[in-house]
Amino acid sequence: MATAQIAIVGRPNVGKSSLLNKLAGKRVSIVDAVPGVTRDRVSTMIELDAPQELKTREKRWAELSDTGGWGVYTTDDNRIDDAGCDLNALTDDIEGQIGAAMGNADLILFVVDAQSGLTPLDHVVTDLLRKRGLADRVRLIANKVDGPSWESHAMEAAGLGFGEPMCVSTTSGRNMRHLREMLWDAVGTTEETPSSEEMKIAIVGCRNAGKSTLINALAGEERCIVSEIAGTTRDAVDVHFTMKDRSFLAIDTAGLRKRKSFSGDVEYYAYHRMLQAIRRADVVLFLVDATRKVSQVDAKLSQELQRQFKPTVIVVNKWDEVDGKASPEQYAEYLTGELRGLDYAPIVLASALEGEGLEDIVTMAFNLHAQATHREGTGSLNSVIKDILKKRGPTSRLGTQAKLFYVSQVATQPPTIAMVVNNPKLFEGRYERYLMNRLREELPFSEVPIRLVFSKRSRRDLQALKEGRMD
Repeated sequence: MATAQIAIVGRPNVGKSSLLNKLAGKRVSIVDAVPGVTRDRVSTMIELDAPQELKTREKRWAELSDTGGWGVYTTDDNRIDDAGCDLNALTDDIEGQIGAAMGNADLILFVVDAQSGLTPLDHVVTDLLRKRGLADRVRLIANKVDGPSWESHAMEAAGLGFGEPMCVSTTSGRNMRHLREMLWDAVGTTEETPSSEEMKIAIVGCRNAGKSTLINALAGEERCIVSEIAGTTRDAVDVHFTMKDRSFLAIDTAGLRKRKSFSGDVEYYAYHRMLQAIRRADVVLFLVDATRKVSQVDAKLSQELQRQFKPTVIVVNKWDEVDGKASPEQYAEYLTGELRGLDYAPIVLASALEGEGLEDIVTMAFNLHAQATHREGTGSLNSVIKDILKKRGPTSRLGTQAKLFYVSQVATQPPTIAMVVNNPKLFEGRYERYLMNRLREELPFSEVPIRLVFSKRSRRDLQALKEGRMD
């Protein structure tokens, strides 16, 4: 069978997001006591080990999805956002995402709270599962069973008709190993192990730039909630795609705005989820709204991408809505001036809503990934750089000439070129920028960031370079 799909459902504040994070072994979903924090389907791949008594090393995989808490999507205090929008307008979209997760799941983990007991909303979720004919896929999980004294309280959930609940605690980790073993048995054998080589693409940009619309266009379904309400996306949402026999993972992120405008902890966490998504991505799609001027937030995001040396495709979204006053060439020149330092990044004009430019975006992302993972031979590098220095080398005011003793590419992603020279200070500033531009012209790194490392000659440096150990 293909990779199993597991959905976590339940009312708010029963610990669904904590359960996903615990099973994943990392922070994937934002955890907060305020109802309505989770809106989209937040998914991650989990690796499951066999029960110890079976004495087998067979691992099984599943895609685990967290969903919004059913029935309560806002509170009186947070119903109206800072822009005056009524967040109750998102109810149908959130419930649509929950329904889609349920319908696609091979296994549904219905989570209840052992400490607060059953509530009318638990019964509403029960009725929903039965009406949709999904009862046979349900495994009942009683969370917050922090010790034996809570087990009798948890047994109340058996009255929902899904059998005796498995008692766990996402806070203490109690019985989590038993839950993972149950999942291993339930998902069955999978055909193949998910590839760790799958390219990861993070989609970033300001609020309402069209990131979720782009994800949905790539997926061919409503995978993420799209709304005119700014800040709808909170978590970093992973979605697996296959296009023209090429597989990749796209990560939708929260829209960025000025940090001084953050409206609370949830937005702060969402911002850091976005930064984490950039860090783990191989390529970043930087969405710019063609109908608005490049903002200070766009410029700050551009600087963050450069700081992390991330291959970047600048996606000019909503190009179909531009009135035609600016040609593509003029707009590219405008972006170069506004997003300083990203002049090497390719630009793709697109319309996520109309599905225009999607193949160009994906093709360009794979192209940048190939550039960032390329390793140039030492002989070729020496030849290119010596030729550049011969034509124009740096000199000091005292007339000191730059000398190159050894050069090697010591890393990829980003391509990192280490050079042992007589005086590293000669290469700082303008000459380093000049050298970088020439290297992009001469080497297959024309559209990705390059890291240059200069060091003074020493036996240790030379030996480290020759062995590929220099950072």
